Amino acid sequence: MDERINRIQELLAEVARDLEMNDSRQFAHNFDALEIPSIVSSVIRYLQPLLTPYEATIYWYMFDRSILQTGQQFCRVSTRGLMSGVINSASGQSGTLSIRTTREALKGLGKKGAIVESGEPNREGTLYRVLLPEEIAACASEMTAMEAMSSVLAPNVAKEADFYNVIENRLRVFDRDGYKCRYCGKQLTRFTATLDHLHPVSEGGDNSFDNLATACLHCNSRRGARPIMDVLASSDNDG
Repeated sequence: MDERINRIQELLAEVARDLEMNDSRQFAHNFDALEIPSIVSSVIRYLQPLLTPYEATIYWYMFDRSILQTGQQFCRVSTRGLMSGVINSASGQSGTLSIRTTREALKGLGKKGAIVESGEPNREGTLYRVLLPEEIAACASEMTAMEAMSSVLAPNVAKEADFYNVIENRLRVFDRDGYKCRYCGKQLTRFTATLDHLHPVSEGGDNSFDNLATACLHCNSRRGARPIMDVLASSDNDG
């Protein structure tokens, strides 16, 4: 019995890794360096206020090592490597952090959902995935609330503007939906999310705000031109 449980756990872990790799490939494919100012702004506005000074510094260091340098969300760091050359101690008299302080900062980032361990440690350190604010629950909820408060679209704008092809408008749809797939609830980013037409274009649907829904690539591909209620019913049954 224990062997069967262990095998099931291994299979679930493999599925999780496959899904993460698919997201990683989609992120790399869709990543646009021109959006870096917008991403940095969202980190400063929504994530940084939640972090301690040490957590914020280590997050920015990992953000640089991953997204800025490689256009991917992964980087490998070691605790001892983070202890020196990243930030001075609080006293300002040393450029080295204690191992306890460094571990606490990494643990705090993990608890707040800013980073996730994504691989086994090796000589170069542990592989981490660096998350964007829209993937972090506390940030995503705040982003959605701010969008609801500050962006009430006029009926003609919501109907006539192109919210599918214009990047600024696409982000407003993602913000409205909390960067979650409307069908399965998966948390997404601006680079892994897609837009699905609730009323298909082939049947006269348009690119208006109200006719678009945030969707993961899997759900969007699975739906095709199926009616929205059929897909929602299917998702409920799968759950």
